[in-house]
Parts: sequence; C-alpha cells; structure tokens
Amino acid sequence: MLRVVVVALFVFVLAACGQKAAQTVADVASSVPTVPAKDDDAAWKTYLGQVVSNHLGNSTGSPFLYYLPPASDPDFKGKYDRQLENVTSALGRGVQPGMLVVFGSSASAKMADLIVAAFNKVQAGSMKGVHVLFIGMSADNARVQKVVQPSGAEYVFVEAK
Repeated sequence: MLRVVVVALFVFVLAACGQKAAQTVADVASSVPTVPAKDDDAAWKTYLGQVVSNHLGNSTGSPFLYYLPPASDPDFKGKYDRQLENVTSALGRGVQPGMLVVFGSSASAKMADLIVAAFNKVQAGSMKGVHVLFIGMSADNARVQKVVQPSGAEYVFVEAK
C-alpha cells in the first residue's frame, strides 16, 4: 500500500514539473520581442529596449544606448554624424568596467559602420570588463566583432530577426 502511495505521489510531482516546464518554455517564447517594420522608428526604440532588458545580466549602472533612426529619416546623415561624434567621444573618455554599451538600429549596416569608425580609435585592452551589445543583421556581425575584440570588451551580438 505504501508503495502505491509513493508511486502516485511521484507521478503527481512529475506531472506538475511537466506543466511548469511547458509554462516556462511558453513564457520564454512570449518574452522574445518581434522585430518591427524597418521604417517604424518608435517601434524600433521599443524593440531595442526589450532586447536590452533581456541582456542586462551582470552589467552595473544604466546602459549606454546608441541608436540610429531608419535610413529613410530625412536627416539620417546629420543624425549619423552626431551619433558618431557622441560615441567616439564617450569611448575616448573611457567606459567603466561592468557597464553595458548598446548599439542598435534598423539601419544595421550603417550602425556597423559607426561602430567600426568609433572603435578604430579605441586603445587595445582599454575596455576590459565592459559589455558591448550589438543588435543588428548577421551580415554585419563579423566586422563589428573584429573591431570590438581588441578593446578587451565582452562582445555580444543579437540578430534582429
């Protein structure tokens, strides 16, 4: 009789674990943000915020967020130039270990150009302990990773798909 009770209890616990596992998988699937339309500036800002919140991890303080509007923006060139100046200046001053520096845009290739231009001026090993997150297209990942690696920063890529 005791054996039947133990087996019944074991089956009940396994069933409960299975439900929790299924619920956890469903929660994770629903927490993955969906990439918005390429020219929807407001939706891209929301999307990037969701991706960043999923990758805060061990970072300390507020993340540094660098964003470019869609390439269709009438003042894209001006915004690109100003953002490049901001990023170059911030990286030149130095970033404290533990901080998260995020780059993202629907104009992934242009954001990759900006990252490459800014990181070409960063001293090797000067960003140890800093986390760099690039949210973009996989076609841009390798060249960004190549330019970030010498800085000593931990590089993470999230494909916008």
